[in-house]
Amino acid sequence: MRFKRKKYPAIENLEVTGIAAEGKALAKFEGKVIFIPYAAPGDVVNVQITKQKTSFAEARMTTLVTASELRIEPKCSHFTKCGGCKWQHVAYETQLEFKAAQVKNDLQRIAKVEVGEYLPIVGCVKSFQYRNKVEFTFSNKAWEEFFDKENPQRLPALGFHIPGMFDKVMDLDYCYLIPDTANKIRTAIKNFTVDAGFDFFDIRQQTGWLRNVVIRNNSQNEWLVALIVTAENKEAIGSIFKHLSELFPEVVSWNYVVNAKQNDSWTDLQVNNQIGQAYLEEQFENLKFKIRPQSFFQTNTEQALRLYQITRDFADLKSHENVYDLYTGTGTIALFVASLCKQVVGIEYVETAILDAKENAIVNQVDNTHFYAGDMKLILNDVLFGKHGRPDVIITDPPRDGMHPDVVNTIINARPQRIVYVSCNTATQARDIALLSEFYEVVKVQPVDMFPHTHHVENVALLVLRK
Repeated sequence: MRFKRKKYPAIENLEVTGIAAEGKALAKFEGKVIFIPYAAPGDVVNVQITKQKTSFAEARMTTLVTASELRIEPKCSHFTKCGGCKWQHVAYETQLEFKAAQVKNDLQRIAKVEVGEYLPIVGCVKSFQYRNKVEFTFSNKAWEEFFDKENPQRLPALGFHIPGMFDKVMDLDYCYLIPDTANKIRTAIKNFTVDAGFDFFDIRQQTGWLRNVVIRNNSQNEWLVALIVTAENKEAIGSIFKHLSELFPEVVSWNYVVNAKQNDSWTDLQVNNQIGQAYLEEQFENLKFKIRPQSFFQTNTEQALRLYQITRDFADLKSHENVYDLYTGTGTIALFVASLCKQVVGIEYVETAILDAKENAIVNQVDNTHFYAGDMKLILNDVLFGKHGRPDVIITDPPRDGMHPDVVNTIINARPQRIVYVSCNTATQARDIALLSEFYEVVKVQPVDMFPHTHHVENVALLVLRK
């Protein structure tokens, strides 16, 4: 039996009035909020409803009837298709206004707290070519925007997944968020592997050899490449890397990973260093950090330094204070503040990240840090406080889901004097601040834009224990 697809209505001459979460714009129609991707406030549009609920609906724009004064011409030919950029059609200064408004809206609407001061958002000096890491996916069947069932092209692709389609990969011409060298490496890899006849991965059938490639760089213009394949083939890998290393002498680290799993996650697998060193090194002020293919490291180097400086300033540390750095990753923030306090205790779920953190501490001759790997809600407890002392200051930088309620309760019971909450998702940050608000007041917040042309924004909030 075949089910009929539900037919949703079309709406004409709809005026877009504002912005919403996830980079969408919004309009109102017959008392219902309509969310529209790739629109801008001031647009008049025709839309097709794609999803309908009682109080809201989602729609796609079919016609731009009248363009908003906020609109500019997007730089990228893939805009609206690859899903990486949501706001390339508005000027960067306007994007910053949108993001600052989103931070304020989330704190007012979700946290429902008074904020002492909203500091101006910190924008990027470079709004393009700012990413220091990119991951591309191989596919034996490139996504076709205008698919012809009778005559499918079935061309190989090396690019990005189409949003919401796990098996569709868009072949890339050029990405403006990454440096020119990264684009050239991607093109060279694709051209060589196609000419050599190597099999690109078939996501549905789980067949093929070439699966993903990761490209990273540091501020010294040194590069790292990690090729993810489904089976060991040293001869083939050697031929690829030999060809590419002659074209790109700036790549100082060539690596590969064998991933035969049913999913694309590979950071838990062995990384094999084929040519050159096994890592890159990045410097923030007087600190050096090793960056391996699988390491977590902020993908906007220049803004990451600014983010860490703001976090350090908000913490306002004293030499006698104990600091707990939750979700410490590779210990970047912990090491960044260690010289200003008595000690830092860093906790992180990913064990390999903690190994990196310990190594980074040794490299930088920092001897007042202690790092632990494991589930935050199990490790952050009175036993740990008994060993290292209760926290005077907590710095927390959780993943997008925010903090587990048990972690929030442990923080409340520990009663640190100050909490510096760094977040990549202001909605979950606001939710957690609401839980903390009985005991803590929000003194100030500082949005930091790490990802121009996307809807993502980092936010640093300073919470102080109520008197």
